[in-house]
Amino acid sequence: MTPGLGQDSKSYTQIIKSTMLIGGSSVINVMFSILRNKAMALLLGPEGMGVMALYNSIVDISQTVAGLGINASGVRQIAAVQADDTRRVSEVVTVLRRVSLLLGLVGAALLLLLSAPVAQFTFKDGQHTLGVLILSLAVFFQVAAGGRAALIQGMRDIPSLAWMSVLGGLFSVIVGVPIIYLLGVPGIAISLSAAAFASFLASWWFSRRIDIPPVSLSTRRALQETSALFKLGIVFMASGFLTMGSAYAIRLIVSSESGLHAAGLYQAAWSLGGLYAGFILQAMGTDFYPRLTAVANDNVECNRLVNEQTEISILLAGPGLIATLTLAPAVMALFYSTEFQGAVEILRWICLGMMLRIVAWPIGFIVLAKGAKAIFFWVEVAAAVVHVGLAWLCVPAFGVAGAGLAFFGLYVWHSILMYCVARRYTDFRWSLTNRRLITAYLPISALVFGAFQILPLWQATGFGLVIATLVGLLSLRTLAALLPQHAFPRIIRPLLNLRAS
Repeated sequence: MTPGLGQDSKSYTQIIKSTMLIGGSSVINVMFSILRNKAMALLLGPEGMGVMALYNSIVDISQTVAGLGINASGVRQIAAVQADDTRRVSEVVTVLRRVSLLLGLVGAALLLLLSAPVAQFTFKDGQHTLGVLILSLAVFFQVAAGGRAALIQGMRDIPSLAWMSVLGGLFSVIVGVPIIYLLGVPGIAISLSAAAFASFLASWWFSRRIDIPPVSLSTRRALQETSALFKLGIVFMASGFLTMGSAYAIRLIVSSESGLHAAGLYQAAWSLGGLYAGFILQAMGTDFYPRLTAVANDNVECNRLVNEQTEISILLAGPGLIATLTLAPAVMALFYSTEFQGAVEILRWICLGMMLRIVAWPIGFIVLAKGAKAIFFWVEVAAAVVHVGLAWLCVPAFGVAGAGLAFFGLYVWHSILMYCVARRYTDFRWSLTNRRLITAYLPISALVFGAFQILPLWQATGFGLVIATLVGLLSLRTLAALLPQHAFPRIIRPLLNLRAS
Protein backbone atom coordinates (compact mmCIF):
# COMPACT_ATOMS: atom_id res chain seq x y z
CA MET A 1 0.00 0.00 0.00
CA THR A 2 1.51 3.29 -1.07
CA PRO A 3 -0.73 6.26 -0.47
CA GLY A 4 -0.39 9.54 -2.24
CA LEU A 5 -0.30 12.92 -0.63
CA GLY A 6 -3.95 12.81 0.47
CA GLN A 7 -5.52 12.13 3.85
CA ASP A 8 -3.71 8.81 4.35
CA SER A 9 -0.33 10.42 3.76
CA LYS A 10 -1.17 13.19 6.22
CA SER A 11 -2.12 10.61 8.81
CA TYR A 12 1.14 8.69 8.33
CA THR A 13 3.04 11.96 8.58
CA GLN A 14 1.28 12.82 11.84
CA ILE A 15 2.23 9.44 13.30
CA ILE A 16 5.85 9.87 12.24
CA LYS A 17 6.00 13.48 13.45
CA SER A 18 4.71 12.58 16.91
CA THR A 19 6.88 9.48 17.13
CA MET A 20 9.97 11.41 16.09
CA LEU A 21 9.32 14.18 18.61
CA ILE A 22 9.00 11.63 21.38
CA GLY A 23 11.79 9.59 19.79
CA GLY A 24 14.09 12.60 19.64
CA SER A 25 13.71 13.10 23.35
CA SER A 26 14.20 9.36 23.81
CA VAL A 27 17.49 9.46 21.90
CA ILE A 28 18.72 12.15 24.26
CA ASN A 29 17.44 10.10 27.19
CA VAL A 30 19.29 7.07 25.85
CA MET A 31 22.51 9.04 26.23
CA PHE A 32 21.49 10.01 29.74
CA SER A 33 20.59 6.37 30.40
CA ILE A 34 24.04 5.20 29.29
CA LEU A 35 25.64 7.59 31.77
CA ARG A 36 23.17 6.86 34.57
CA ASN A 37 23.05 3.08 34.18
CA LYS A 38 26.81 2.83 33.81
CA ALA A 39 27.34 4.88 36.95
CA MET A 40 24.67 3.00 38.91
CA ALA A 41 26.04 -0.38 37.77
CA LEU A 42 29.58 0.52 38.85
CA LEU A 43 28.47 2.10 42.12
CA LEU A 44 25.80 -0.41 43.15
CA GLY A 45 26.50 -3.65 41.29
CA PRO A 46 23.75 -6.17 40.41
CA GLU A 47 22.56 -6.49 44.02
CA GLY A 48 22.14 -2.73 44.41
CA MET A 49 20.30 -2.60 41.09
CA GLY A 50 18.00 -5.28 42.48
CA VAL A 51 17.21 -3.06 45.46
CA MET A 52 16.52 -0.14 43.11
CA ALA A 53 14.18 -2.31 41.00
CA LEU A 54 12.15 -3.29 44.06
CA TYR A 55 12.02 0.33 45.26
CA ASN A 56 10.76 1.35 41.83
CA SER A 57 8.07 -1.32 42.00
CA ILE A 58 6.92 -0.05 45.40
CA VAL A 59 6.64 3.50 44.06
CA ASP A 60 4.87 2.38 40.88
CA ILE A 61 2.27 0.34 42.74
CA SER A 62 1.69 3.02 45.39
CA GLN A 63 1.39 5.78 42.80
CA THR A 64 -0.99 3.70 40.71
CA VAL A 65 -3.30 2.94 43.63
CA ALA A 66 -3.13 6.48 45.06
CA GLY A 67 -3.85 8.08 41.68
CA LEU A 68 -7.03 6.03 41.18
CA GLY A 69 -6.46 6.23 37.43
CA ILE A 70 -7.75 9.79 37.16
CA ASN A 71 -4.74 10.95 35.13
CA ALA A 72 -5.45 8.43 32.35
CA SER A 73 -9.18 9.09 32.49
CA GLY A 74 -8.42 12.82 32.51
CA VAL A 75 -6.52 12.46 29.22
CA ARG A 76 -9.56 10.78 27.71
CA GLN A 77 -11.96 13.41 29.11
CA ILE A 78 -9.88 16.29 27.75
CA ALA A 79 -9.27 14.62 24.37
CA ALA A 80 -12.98 13.85 23.94
CA VAL A 81 -14.04 17.50 24.46
CA GLN A 82 -14.43 19.70 21.41
CA ALA A 83 -11.41 21.99 21.03
CA ASP A 84 -13.52 25.16 21.09
CA ASP A 85 -15.36 24.22 24.30
CA THR A 86 -12.86 26.00 26.54
CA ARG A 87 -15.17 26.12 29.56
CA ARG A 88 -15.63 22.34 29.54
CA VAL A 89 -11.86 21.81 29.28
CA SER A 90 -11.31 24.28 32.13
CA GLU A 91 -13.77 22.40 34.34
CA VAL A 92 -12.05 19.06 33.75
CA VAL A 93 -8.57 20.52 34.28
CA THR A 94 -9.53 22.37 37.48
CA VAL A 95 -11.01 19.27 39.07
CA LEU A 96 -8.13 17.09 37.84
CA ARG A 97 -5.49 19.31 39.43
CA ARG A 98 -7.25 19.58 42.77
CA VAL A 99 -8.07 15.89 43.05
CA SER A 100 -4.57 14.77 42.00
CA LEU A 101 -3.00 16.89 44.75
CA LEU A 102 -5.38 15.44 47.33
CA LEU A 103 -4.79 11.87 46.18
CA GLY A 104 -1.03 12.45 46.21
CA LEU A 105 -1.17 13.51 49.85
CA VAL A 106 -3.34 10.52 50.80
CA GLY A 107 -1.08 8.08 48.94
CA ALA A 108 2.07 9.47 50.54
CA ALA A 109 0.50 9.31 54.01
CA LEU A 110 -0.54 5.68 53.54
CA LEU A 111 2.90 4.56 52.39
CA LEU A 112 4.41 6.51 55.28
CA LEU A 113 2.22 4.61 57.75
CA LEU A 114 2.79 1.22 56.09
CA SER A 115 6.52 1.62 55.42
CA ALA A 116 7.59 -1.01 57.99
CA PRO A 117 5.30 -3.86 56.82
CA VAL A 118 5.96 -3.04 53.13
CA ALA A 119 9.74 -3.22 53.70
CA GLN A 120 9.39 -6.45 55.66
CA PHE A 121 7.24 -8.07 52.97
CA THR A 122 9.50 -6.97 50.10
CA PHE A 123 12.96 -7.55 51.57
CA LYS A 124 12.18 -10.01 54.39
CA ASP A 125 13.91 -7.68 56.88
CA GLY A 126 13.47 -4.24 58.41
CA GLN A 127 16.64 -2.54 57.22
CA HIS A 128 14.91 -0.90 54.24
CA THR A 129 12.08 0.67 56.29
CA LEU A 130 13.63 4.16 56.16
CA GLY A 131 14.08 3.85 52.39
CA VAL A 132 10.40 2.92 51.89
CA LEU A 133 9.40 5.81 54.16
CA ILE A 134 11.36 8.26 51.98
CA LEU A 135 9.63 6.85 48.88
CA SER A 136 6.36 8.34 50.14
CA LEU A 137 7.66 11.68 48.82
CA ALA A 138 8.13 10.15 45.38
CA VAL A 139 4.53 8.91 45.46
CA PHE A 140 3.18 12.38 46.24
CA PHE A 141 5.16 14.13 43.53
CA GLN A 142 4.35 11.51 40.87
CA VAL A 143 0.59 11.61 41.53
CA ALA A 144 0.56 15.41 41.64
CA ALA A 145 2.62 15.64 38.43
CA GLY A 146 0.28 13.21 36.68
CA GLY A 147 -2.65 15.58 37.03
CA ARG A 148 -0.78 18.28 35.12
CA ALA A 149 0.76 15.92 32.59
CA ALA A 150 -2.76 14.71 31.70
CA LEU A 151 -3.60 18.22 30.47
CA ILE A 152 -0.50 18.34 28.27
CA GLN A 153 -1.21 14.90 26.83
CA GLY A 154 -4.93 15.48 26.39
CA MET A 155 -4.21 18.69 24.47
CA ARG A 156 -1.61 16.73 22.43
CA ASP A 157 1.19 19.19 23.24
CA ILE A 158 3.82 16.68 22.09
CA PRO A 159 6.81 19.08 22.18
CA SER A 160 6.19 19.83 25.87
CA LEU A 161 5.95 16.13 26.67
CA ALA A 162 9.24 15.59 24.85
CA TRP A 163 10.92 18.38 26.83
CA MET A 164 9.58 16.96 30.09
CA SER A 165 11.12 13.62 29.21
CA VAL A 166 14.51 15.18 28.42
CA LEU A 167 14.57 17.23 31.60
CA GLY A 168 13.66 14.17 33.65
CA GLY A 169 16.56 12.23 32.13
CA LEU A 170 18.98 15.11 32.68
CA PHE A 171 18.00 15.54 36.30
CA SER A 172 18.34 11.82 37.00
CA VAL A 173 22.00 12.08 35.96
CA ILE A 174 23.12 15.37 37.48
CA VAL A 175 21.36 14.80 40.82
CA GLY A 176 20.68 11.05 41.09
CA VAL A 177 24.20 9.83 40.36
CA PRO A 178 25.97 12.13 42.89
CA ILE A 179 23.48 11.07 45.59
CA ILE A 180 24.26 7.39 44.94
CA TYR A 181 27.98 8.16 44.81
CA LEU A 182 27.88 9.86 48.22
CA LEU A 183 25.41 7.59 50.00
CA GLY A 184 25.50 4.25 48.14
CA VAL A 185 22.48 1.94 48.52
CA PRO A 186 20.88 4.14 51.25
CA GLY A 187 20.75 6.97 48.70
CA ILE A 188 18.58 5.07 46.22
CA ALA A 189 15.27 6.16 47.80
CA ILE A 190 16.46 9.77 48.02
CA SER A 191 17.48 9.80 44.33
CA LEU A 192 14.11 8.37 43.26
CA SER A 193 12.24 10.98 45.31
CA ALA A 194 14.42 13.76 43.88
CA ALA A 195 13.65 12.54 40.34
CA ALA A 196 9.91 12.56 41.12
CA PHE A 197 10.20 16.14 42.42
CA ALA A 198 11.91 17.15 39.18
CA SER A 199 9.07 15.58 37.16
CA PHE A 200 6.56 17.56 39.20
CA LEU A 201 8.38 20.83 38.56
CA ALA A 202 8.60 20.11 34.82
CA SER A 203 4.89 19.22 34.58
CA TRP A 204 3.96 22.36 36.52
CA TRP A 205 6.09 24.58 34.26
CA PHE A 206 4.86 23.21 30.94
CA SER A 207 1.21 22.87 31.94
CA ARG A 208 1.02 26.51 33.05
CA ARG A 209 2.02 27.53 29.51
CA ILE A 210 -1.26 26.12 28.17
CA ASP A 211 -3.88 28.85 28.18
CA ILE A 212 -6.70 27.47 30.31
CA PRO A 213 -9.02 30.26 31.51
CA PRO A 214 -9.94 30.10 35.20
CA VAL A 215 -13.43 28.85 35.94
CA SER A 216 -15.66 28.95 39.00
CA LEU A 217 -17.17 25.58 39.86
CA SER A 218 -20.16 24.91 42.05
CA THR A 219 -19.87 22.03 44.50
CA ARG A 220 -22.39 20.05 42.48
CA ARG A 221 -20.51 20.56 39.20
CA ALA A 222 -17.18 19.69 40.82
CA LEU A 223 -18.64 16.45 42.17
CA GLN A 224 -20.04 15.59 38.73
CA GLU A 225 -16.64 16.05 37.10
CA THR A 226 -14.92 14.12 39.90
CA SER A 227 -17.39 11.28 39.50
CA ALA A 228 -16.80 11.18 35.73
CA LEU A 229 -13.03 10.97 36.29
CA PHE A 230 -13.38 8.21 38.88
CA LYS A 231 -15.78 6.03 36.88
CA LEU A 232 -13.23 5.27 34.18
CA GLY A 233 -10.26 6.09 36.39
CA ILE A 234 -10.98 3.19 38.75
CA VAL A 235 -10.69 0.81 35.80
CA PHE A 236 -7.39 2.42 34.74
CA MET A 237 -6.19 2.15 38.33
CA ALA A 238 -7.12 -1.52 38.51
CA SER A 239 -5.33 -2.13 35.21
CA GLY A 240 -2.25 -0.24 36.36
CA PHE A 241 -2.26 -2.08 39.66
CA LEU A 242 -2.38 -5.42 37.86
CA THR A 243 0.47 -4.39 35.54
CA MET A 244 2.67 -2.93 38.27
CA GLY A 245 1.66 -5.65 40.70
CA SER A 246 2.64 -8.39 38.29
CA ALA A 247 6.01 -6.68 37.69
CA TYR A 248 6.49 -6.48 41.47
CA ALA A 249 5.49 -10.13 41.89
CA ILE A 250 7.92 -11.28 39.21
CA ARG A 251 10.77 -9.37 40.84
CA LEU A 252 9.85 -11.01 44.14
CA ILE A 253 9.81 -14.44 42.46
CA VAL A 254 13.25 -13.80 40.94
CA SER A 255 14.77 -12.42 44.15
CA SER A 256 13.23 -15.22 46.27
CA GLU A 257 14.46 -17.90 43.88
CA SER A 258 17.90 -16.51 43.02
CA GLY A 259 18.56 -13.49 45.27
CA LEU A 260 18.85 -9.72 44.76
CA HIS A 261 21.75 -10.26 42.35
CA ALA A 262 19.38 -12.04 39.93
CA ALA A 263 16.74 -9.34 40.46
CA GLY A 264 19.35 -6.80 39.38
CA LEU A 265 20.10 -8.80 36.23
CA TYR A 266 16.41 -8.96 35.37
CA GLN A 267 16.02 -5.22 35.95
CA ALA A 268 18.97 -4.47 33.64
CA ALA A 269 17.55 -6.65 30.87
CA TRP A 270 14.07 -5.21 31.32
CA SER A 271 15.33 -1.63 31.09
CA LEU A 272 17.36 -2.29 27.93
CA GLY A 273 14.66 -4.39 26.28
CA GLY A 274 12.20 -1.54 26.54
CA LEU A 275 14.63 1.25 25.77
CA TYR A 276 14.33 1.26 21.97
CA ALA A 277 10.68 0.17 21.75
CA GLY A 278 9.81 2.54 24.58
CA PHE A 279 9.68 5.72 22.51
CA ILE A 280 7.28 4.11 20.03
CA LEU A 281 5.02 2.82 22.79
CA GLN A 282 5.20 6.19 24.53
CA ALA A 283 4.21 7.97 21.32
CA MET A 284 1.14 5.72 21.10
CA GLY A 285 0.03 6.90 24.51
CA THR A 286 0.82 10.57 24.01
CA ASP A 287 -0.56 11.20 20.51
CA PHE A 288 -2.23 8.11 19.06
CA TYR A 289 -4.54 7.50 22.04
CA PRO A 290 -6.06 11.03 22.03
CA ARG A 291 -6.47 10.90 18.22
CA LEU A 292 -8.17 7.51 18.44
CA THR A 293 -10.45 8.72 21.23
CA ALA A 294 -11.64 11.59 19.01
CA VAL A 295 -12.99 9.09 16.41
CA ALA A 296 -13.93 6.28 18.80
CA ASN A 297 -17.52 6.12 17.56
CA ASP A 298 -16.47 5.54 13.93
CA ASN A 299 -15.33 1.91 13.69
CA VAL A 300 -14.01 2.24 10.14
CA GLU A 301 -11.88 5.28 10.97
CA CYS A 302 -10.83 3.71 14.25
CA ASN A 303 -9.59 0.57 12.50
CA ARG A 304 -7.81 2.60 9.83
CA LEU A 305 -5.84 4.57 12.43
CA VAL A 306 -4.89 1.38 14.28
CA ASN A 307 -3.61 -0.24 11.08
CA GLU A 308 -1.57 2.84 10.22
CA GLN A 309 -0.07 3.04 13.71
CA THR A 310 0.76 -0.67 13.64
CA GLU A 311 2.47 -0.38 10.27
CA ILE A 312 4.65 2.55 11.26
CA SER A 313 5.46 0.99 14.64
CA ILE A 314 6.63 -2.30 13.12
CA LEU A 315 8.76 -0.52 10.52
CA LEU A 316 10.42 1.64 13.18
CA ALA A 317 10.81 -0.98 15.91
CA GLY A 318 11.78 -4.07 13.90
CA PRO A 319 15.35 -3.16 12.91
CA GLY A 320 16.26 -1.78 16.33
CA LEU A 321 14.93 -4.76 18.26
CA ILE A 322 16.72 -7.23 15.97
CA ALA A 323 19.95 -5.24 16.37
CA THR A 324 19.53 -5.19 20.17
CA LEU A 325 18.90 -8.95 20.17
CA THR A 326 22.05 -9.47 18.09
CA LEU A 327 24.34 -7.16 20.05
CA ALA A 328 22.96 -8.01 23.48
CA PRO A 329 26.37 -8.74 25.10
CA ALA A 330 27.90 -5.48 23.82
CA VAL A 331 24.79 -3.47 24.73
CA MET A 332 24.79 -4.91 28.25
CA ALA A 333 28.47 -4.07 28.72
CA LEU A 334 27.97 -0.55 27.32
CA PHE A 335 24.99 0.35 29.49
CA TYR A 336 26.03 -1.56 32.62
CA SER A 337 29.22 -3.61 33.09
CA THR A 338 30.64 -7.09 32.53
CA GLU A 339 29.04 -8.12 35.84
CA PHE A 340 25.69 -8.03 34.04
CA GLN A 341 26.49 -10.52 31.26
CA GLY A 342 24.17 -12.98 32.99
CA ALA A 343 21.29 -10.78 31.78
CA VAL A 344 22.02 -11.30 28.06
CA GLU A 345 19.70 -14.29 27.64
CA ILE A 346 16.90 -12.48 29.47
CA LEU A 347 17.37 -9.47 27.18
CA ARG A 348 17.01 -11.62 24.07
CA TRP A 349 13.73 -13.11 25.28
CA ILE A 350 12.46 -9.63 26.15
CA CYS A 351 13.33 -8.36 22.65
CA LEU A 352 11.20 -11.13 21.15
CA GLY A 353 8.36 -10.19 23.49
CA MET A 354 8.72 -6.51 22.57
CA MET A 355 8.22 -7.33 18.89
CA LEU A 356 4.86 -8.84 19.79
CA ARG A 357 4.08 -5.96 22.13
CA ILE A 358 4.59 -3.47 19.31
CA VAL A 359 2.01 -5.41 17.28
CA ALA A 360 -0.53 -5.83 20.09
CA TRP A 361 -0.52 -2.37 21.68
CA PRO A 362 -2.24 -0.35 18.91
CA ILE A 363 -5.15 -2.82 18.96
CA GLY A 364 -5.49 -2.50 22.72
CA PHE A 365 -6.09 1.24 22.41
CA ILE A 366 -9.41 0.52 20.67
CA VAL A 367 -10.79 -0.75 23.96
CA LEU A 368 -9.39 2.27 25.83
CA ALA A 369 -10.69 4.82 23.32
CA LYS A 370 -14.21 3.39 23.46
CA GLY A 371 -14.21 3.34 27.25
CA ALA A 372 -15.09 -0.36 27.36
CA LYS A 373 -14.39 -0.69 31.07
CA ALA A 374 -15.40 -4.31 31.65
CA ILE A 375 -13.50 -5.71 28.66
CA PHE A 376 -10.42 -3.65 29.47
CA PHE A 377 -10.43 -4.76 33.10
CA TRP A 378 -10.79 -8.49 32.46
CA VAL A 379 -8.18 -8.48 29.72
CA GLU A 380 -5.75 -6.90 32.20
CA VAL A 381 -6.66 -9.42 34.88
CA ALA A 382 -5.99 -12.27 32.49
CA ALA A 383 -2.66 -10.73 31.39
CA ALA A 384 -1.47 -10.38 34.99
CA VAL A 385 -2.43 -13.97 35.82
CA VAL A 386 -0.70 -15.33 32.72
CA HIS A 387 2.48 -13.26 33.25
CA VAL A 388 2.92 -14.11 36.93
CA GLY A 389 1.88 -17.72 36.36
CA LEU A 390 4.44 -18.19 33.60
CA ALA A 391 7.15 -16.59 35.73
CA TRP A 392 6.24 -18.83 38.67
CA LEU A 393 6.66 -21.87 36.40
CA CYS A 394 9.65 -20.73 34.32
CA VAL A 395 11.98 -19.10 36.86
CA PRO A 396 12.45 -22.26 38.98
CA ALA A 397 12.87 -24.32 35.80
CA PHE A 398 15.16 -22.04 33.76
CA GLY A 399 16.62 -19.65 36.32
CA VAL A 400 16.39 -15.88 35.91
CA ALA A 401 16.16 -16.29 32.10
CA GLY A 402 12.73 -17.79 32.77
CA ALA A 403 11.46 -14.30 33.63
CA GLY A 404 12.28 -13.18 30.07
CA LEU A 405 10.65 -16.31 28.67
CA ALA A 406 7.53 -15.51 30.73
CA PHE A 407 7.35 -12.02 29.17
CA PHE A 408 7.57 -13.50 25.67
CA GLY A 409 4.90 -16.08 26.50
CA LEU A 410 2.64 -13.35 27.85
CA TYR A 411 2.67 -11.46 24.55
CA VAL A 412 2.16 -14.57 22.43
CA TRP A 413 -1.06 -15.06 24.37
CA HIS A 414 -1.96 -11.36 24.71
CA SER A 415 -1.51 -10.58 21.00
CA ILE A 416 -3.94 -13.33 20.00
CA LEU A 417 -6.45 -12.29 22.67
CA MET A 418 -6.42 -8.58 21.75
CA TYR A 419 -6.90 -9.33 18.07
CA CYS A 420 -9.92 -11.51 18.86
CA VAL A 421 -11.38 -8.84 21.17
CA ALA A 422 -10.88 -6.05 18.62
CA ARG A 423 -12.32 -8.19 15.83
CA ARG A 424 -15.53 -8.81 17.75
CA TYR A 425 -15.72 -5.24 19.06
CA THR A 426 -15.06 -3.15 15.92
CA ASP A 427 -14.75 -5.86 13.24
CA PHE A 428 -11.04 -5.04 13.18
CA ARG A 429 -8.75 -6.77 10.70
CA TRP A 430 -5.13 -6.20 9.96
CA SER A 431 -4.51 -4.65 6.58
CA LEU A 432 -2.79 -6.68 3.87
CA THR A 433 0.39 -4.66 4.43
CA ASN A 434 0.39 -5.40 8.15
CA ARG A 435 -0.24 -9.10 7.57
CA ARG A 436 2.83 -9.16 5.33
CA LEU A 437 4.94 -7.22 7.81
CA ILE A 438 3.91 -9.40 10.76
CA THR A 439 4.51 -12.65 8.89
CA ALA A 440 7.94 -11.36 7.83
CA TYR A 441 9.33 -9.53 10.87
CA LEU A 442 8.26 -11.97 13.58
CA PRO A 443 9.78 -15.11 11.95
CA ILE A 444 12.93 -13.15 11.09
CA SER A 445 13.30 -12.13 14.76
CA ALA A 446 12.78 -15.73 15.85
CA LEU A 447 15.36 -16.89 13.29
CA VAL A 448 18.00 -14.52 14.66
CA PHE A 449 17.17 -15.60 18.21
CA GLY A 450 17.49 -19.26 17.21
CA ALA A 451 20.87 -18.62 15.60
CA PHE A 452 22.32 -17.80 19.02
CA GLN A 453 21.07 -21.13 20.36
CA ILE A 454 22.72 -23.31 17.70
CA LEU A 455 25.63 -21.35 16.17
CA PRO A 456 28.93 -20.10 17.66
CA LEU A 457 28.67 -16.55 18.97
CA TRP A 458 30.67 -14.90 16.15
CA GLN A 459 28.65 -16.65 13.42
CA ALA A 460 25.31 -15.85 15.04
CA THR A 461 26.38 -12.23 15.56
CA GLY A 462 27.43 -11.86 11.93
CA PHE A 463 24.17 -13.39 10.75
CA GLY A 464 22.16 -11.10 13.03
CA LEU A 465 23.96 -7.97 11.84
CA VAL A 466 23.32 -8.86 8.19
CA ILE A 467 19.63 -9.43 8.93
CA ALA A 468 19.33 -6.21 10.97
CA THR A 469 20.93 -4.22 8.12
CA LEU A 470 18.64 -5.71 5.47
CA VAL A 471 15.55 -5.20 7.62
CA GLY A 472 16.63 -1.62 8.34
CA LEU A 473 17.01 -0.84 4.63
CA LEU A 474 13.64 -2.43 3.89
CA SER A 475 11.96 -0.39 6.62
CA LEU A 476 13.56 2.84 5.41
CA ARG A 477 12.52 2.20 1.82
CA THR A 478 8.94 1.38 2.88
CA LEU A 479 8.71 4.50 5.01
CA ALA A 480 10.04 6.55 2.11
CA ALA A 481 7.17 5.30 -0.04
CA LEU A 482 4.57 6.12 2.62
CA LEU A 483 5.62 9.65 3.48
CA PRO A 484 6.11 12.96 1.67
CA GLN A 485 9.66 14.23 1.24
CA HIS A 486 9.40 16.93 3.89
CA ALA A 487 8.76 14.29 6.57
CA PHE A 488 12.41 13.23 6.40
CA PRO A 489 15.48 15.09 7.68
CA ARG A 490 17.22 17.05 4.92
CA ILE A 491 20.44 15.11 5.34
CA ILE A 492 18.95 11.80 4.20
CA ARG A 493 16.58 13.03 1.47
CA PRO A 494 19.16 12.66 -1.31
CA LEU A 495 19.67 9.03 -0.30
CA LEU A 496 15.98 8.15 -0.76
CA ASN A 497 14.17 7.52 -3.97
CA LEU A 498 11.02 9.03 -2.59
CA ARG A 499 9.09 9.14 -5.80
CA ALA A 500 10.26 5.93 -7.41
CA SER A 501 7.50 4.13 -9.22
